[in-house]
Amino acid sequence: MSNNELKQNQVPRASKKDFWLTLPQYCLPQHLLSLLMHRICRLTTPWFKNRIISIIIRQYKVDMSEAVNPDINSYQHFNAFFTRKIKPQTRPVALGSDVVVSPVDGCLSQLGFIQQGRIVQAKGHDYSTLELLGGDSAVAEKFDGGQFATIYLSPRDYHRIHMPVSGSLTRMRYIPGKLFSVNPLTVRGVPRLFARNERVVTIFQTDFGPVALILVGAIFVGSMETVWHEGEITPPYTKGILDWHYTDAHIRLNKGEEMGR
Repeated sequence: MSNNELKQNQVPRASKKDFWLTLPQYCLPQHLLSLLMHRICRLTTPWFKNRIISIIIRQYKVDMSEAVNPDINSYQHFNAFFTRKIKPQTRPVALGSDVVVSPVDGCLSQLGFIQQGRIVQAKGHDYSTLELLGGDSAVAEKFDGGQFATIYLSPRDYHRIHMPVSGSLTRMRYIPGKLFSVNPLTVRGVPRLFARNERVVTIFQTDFGPVALILVGAIFVGSMETVWHEGEITPPYTKGILDWHYTDAHIRLNKGEEMGR
């Protein structure tokens, strides 16, 4: 299948209905609502957190047989359930140094080549790698002509992130922004969505060359962390870009190893 066919078949073009359905999101206090959800998801009251977990499992048909711990009563709070571990044998890591694996357990919404510094978001929408990476032209140029994949995580999915290839961490950037939903409807209706939302950009040096793993926040799911950074990167939310540089390859992760959540 050609790159153009992939673009056309993944997400349909936005309609007027999509526009009107996503319009209210522009008016919502996205960060305030996300902070409220952050606190609710960490409440430890047994009856409350168990009730919320049960609703999500039933509503989204979460398969708890894949979880290392299937007992919902034992999770400290909803966030512990949301970022639950799954059994390694349920997602075996493909062997081979020339094989790239999916970093997350989600739905592939777009896949293709980065052409003239542009990435396809949905039919009729694209955005620039320069904007996505926080305005650093030296970094953006390294990815021109490369490939990208956009993977959507639904509430039912496993919310830990793993390395698609082995690599050494060279840089991490926190880029503040909006917190639009990232569901398919909003992706069709909000231009430049992934370059507008809050995100954490991680850059690894690998045998394939530089690889960027980008965690994109969304409304109610705005908390992001990595295995090497102490505590959550966000919240708290800031107005400026935060930058970390890593040298001497002291943080190296192998293919399939957890890198964040």
